[in-house]
Amino acid sequence: MRPRLPEERPTEPPTGYKIAHPVLDADGGRAGFLGVSLGATAPYRVLDEARCVYGRRHSAPHRRCDCGFHCLHERRVAEGLLVHAEHRRAVLLEVSVLGSYIRFEHGFRYARQRVRTATVGPCPCGAATSVLADAGWGRGGHRVLEAACGGCVGRRLRWTPEAFARLAGDGLTVRTAPGAGPAGMPELVAEAALLQARLDWFQSQLARLGTARGEGSQT
Repeated sequence: MRPRLPEERPTEPPTGYKIAHPVLDADGGRAGFLGVSLGATAPYRVLDEARCVYGRRHSAPHRRCDCGFHCLHERRVAEGLLVHAEHRRAVLLEVSVLGSYIRFEHGFRYARQRVRTATVGPCPCGAATSVLADAGWGRGGHRVLEAACGGCVGRRLRWTPEAFARLAGDGLTVRTAPGAGPAGMPELVAEAALLQARLDWFQSQLARLGTARGEGSQT
């Protein structure tokens, strides 16, 4: 018989980190998030309660099931997940672990959560994000959003981070990570030198072509 672990009674809710896709109801009325693994079929709100994704009637988290919200203990570990190609458009969430939970080596599985902050990365082009734009796909009546800058958003539907936070409610804070920014002086000098070298090469080729044509016209 396995010994039971001691029951924890924290004075404050534990903090965890996870990644998810920002989503908006099809009618644009409420915002939330969509998980990237087990919870990828059921969007959740900023303040929400977990339900068994297998449709079982027990409350989450159940020790004989893997249902419930999931998060990691360390921010850097969650940030590392954003490197994976399939997660590049997700955002980083900082959450409060509420209700009953099961502690594991790397994180929690738990009953309720409050998403405190959502950190949106740069636009795929490297510039700082200015809006959350329609990503072109959705799930369960929700439109998935992704980071975009003013130059890349095009004609897609878009919402500012502040507007998304208002639609999400319950005190959510949305932050945007800094972009790569404009090129510095050394990079600009190197690029100008490269362009000048290419121009010199083309001019030399034109000169050679002109000389060859002149020689060919002599009788």
